[in-house]
Amino acid sequence: MSDAIVAEGLTKRYGDHTALDELDLTVPEGTVLGLLGPNGAGKTTTVRILTTLVRPDAGRATVAGLDVVADARALRARIGVSGQYAAVDDDLTGAENLEMIGRLYHLGRRRSRTRARELLERFDLTAAADRPLKGYSGGMRRRIDLAGSLVAEPPVLFLDEPTTGLDPRARAALWDTIADLVSGGTTVLLTTQYMEEADRLADRVAVLDHGRVIETGTADELKDRIGGDRIELTAPGPGAVEAACRALAPLASGPVRADGAHVMAPVAEGADSLARALGLLDAAGVAVRDVGLRRPTLDEVFLSLTGHTADAPPNPDDGREPALAAPGRPSGRAGRADREEHAR
Repeated sequence: MSDAIVAEGLTKRYGDHTALDELDLTVPEGTVLGLLGPNGAGKTTTVRILTTLVRPDAGRATVAGLDVVADARALRARIGVSGQYAAVDDDLTGAENLEMIGRLYHLGRRRSRTRARELLERFDLTAAADRPLKGYSGGMRRRIDLAGSLVAEPPVLFLDEPTTGLDPRARAALWDTIADLVSGGTTVLLTTQYMEEADRLADRVAVLDHGRVIETGTADELKDRIGGDRIELTAPGPGAVEAACRALAPLASGPVRADGAHVMAPVAEGADSLARALGLLDAAGVAVRDVGLRRPTLDEVFLSLTGHTADAPPNPDDGREPALAAPGRPSGRAGRADREEHAR
């Protein structure tokens, strides 16, 4: 398996602020890389460089075998992008938006129309195909935007926080669509602040902070690095808390901690540990309200690695780093000339 995306030493500064600081990144073909980080960590700057919208100050990157600077024009025909905000024209219908994108990719009138209808059906938007987008719901707009990024059938797809603002049902539907694309061989770089999204979709996760990749691995590998499984229980009172801590100490692979009525004991033997814990608690005569085995969440991984949560307040990077617009697809009627110029 070769790498569809390779970044080496990418650096980007905005005035005295360093958005990217010698960032290294690889994404194998046909996989999903989840790029996690708080606001201002450099996620969108990374995507903007890899999609030819911004030139790095230092370092180099290739996508689909093409250099993002030297081969920028050729690369734009090989990638799809869906940014944080739907890059669609509200005055056009769903079908017209997709047909326009096809024409900008030089697919021709007939192929553009055929491709638009294929995508409308794939994204369950056929019934709304001839309605202006101004009447679409938020979930429908995100779907038409993702459909637009696939008009040219790109081998590499960039999704910059694609489910921001969607309700749980619409988010789950979009996750299914992304999973289907990857099963068909598409490579995806996904930035997100939803840890559940990364857990569901990403083959590997890269955590960014202050413009650098500070950790990479599968979700399970990252969870293991901050302590793996643990027994958690809720005791009915202070006496039971102390007794539970003593009972679980021989089983625990680290310090047993208590927080109010909640007791946590790190363990190393997975599901077998739960059975042993129940035996130890019973032997000690400790009654508990509930008990279970759980793994750390990616939220906890993120907090452990960065010292703050994924939805930390924006830092100055947000003031200097505009939201991503897909190559050749700025939104609004005023952007049509720009779309045509970028597509050329």
